[in-house]
Amino acid sequence: MMIANLASSARASATRRSAGVAAAAALRTRTLASAAPDAAPSKRTALYDFHVAHGGKMVPFAGWDMPLSYPDKSHIQSHFHTREAASLFDVSHMLQTRWVGKDATAFIESLVVGDIAALAPTTATLSLFTTESGGILDDTVIQREAAGDSLYVVSNAGCADKDLAHIRAHLAEFTAGGKRDVAVEVLADHALLALQGPTAVAALESLAGRSLADLKFMQGATMSLRGIPTPVHVTRCGYTGEDGVEISVPNAHAAALADLLVKQPGVALAGLGARDSLRLEAGLCLYGHDMDESVSPVEATLLWTIGKRRRAEGGFLGSDKILSQIGGPITKRRVGLTVQGAPAREGATIVNPATGELIGKVTSGVPSPVLKKNVAMGYVAGGFHKAGTEVGVVVRGKTQKAVVTKMPFVPHQYYRG
Repeated sequence: MMIANLASSARASATRRSAGVAAAAALRTRTLASAAPDAAPSKRTALYDFHVAHGGKMVPFAGWDMPLSYPDKSHIQSHFHTREAASLFDVSHMLQTRWVGKDATAFIESLVVGDIAALAPTTATLSLFTTESGGILDDTVIQREAAGDSLYVVSNAGCADKDLAHIRAHLAEFTAGGKRDVAVEVLADHALLALQGPTAVAALESLAGRSLADLKFMQGATMSLRGIPTPVHVTRCGYTGEDGVEISVPNAHAAALADLLVKQPGVALAGLGARDSLRLEAGLCLYGHDMDESVSPVEATLLWTIGKRRRAEGGFLGSDKILSQIGGPITKRRVGLTVQGAPAREGATIVNPATGELIGKVTSGVPSPVLKKNVAMGYVAGGFHKAGTEVGVVVRGKTQKAVVTKMPFVPHQYYRG
């Protein structure tokens, strides 16, 4: 029995190692492929030296040098550590902006689908920048600051240049008459740290010197932390499906804060490898892969981001096309998949198992460390999107069985009080 148990344990360990290697390899391919041979040198966050000092394996991602992993934990170990304790991620490559002025809300509502006017002070929402043709320009988190008239906005690093060009062009048009009061400030002097996992808030509380039980999911607060000379802005949110926070801190104090956080009990550093598998288990999209300008919010199954008032009034870019799709026929829809056999990676084709007809493609896929099965996200033709529908996924020329599965694959653990 002992020999059998040891053999079983060894096989399970080998499976976990294999899954970790496969997922890390896929993420490396994704990050390296995003850096063209003649691309400009990657930018560095305020924590670059901190990552190098801690042995971070740096790779290009969205125009930045970012840590893929650290030597003390494999990808799988880092993934489970986030699910069971707390991990610290550098997300300083994200675009942070502040929108100010009495017309800031009206202006941002002309560009995004959310009901931003309904946001109470300190609360936040996920929203989408859209194009005139109804596609998704980027996804973003928008928070109304305590002052009321100002908005704190976080957008994707890979979309920073096009987002800013888009915002500035529409801002010039919006303020052309000279009577509207709005300005958009890029917070280039601030880093962003994501502390994620069931013990993340407890670690932050030890530095804040108080309970954060009053800070619920998608709420923010400015607070002082022990050892950091200036206040920081904390939002209870994240990209892993776990409870956690994102901390906006001046660049000058980012390394000091990171050092304080990793010294807290149970906190470990984590990189892009774990972040990608965590977000996919949580059913969260990666822009440029699971959604882009060719996909509408309805097709991406993100209809919930469009507030009731916005559905009635419209008024955002592409609203006529997007709103016409609600309740109407659409040609494709984003779904989750559980896949038998080898992992289905981005680009794998999805077929009708009865006829072999092409019905869609995979946009993201990894072996799920928690579920011990392969999960993926992709788009399928209408009629194949309902949970429980069996489809085929072509991997290395072989059609494997897959089932449309409701997301998230792993339940969210957001703190709602």
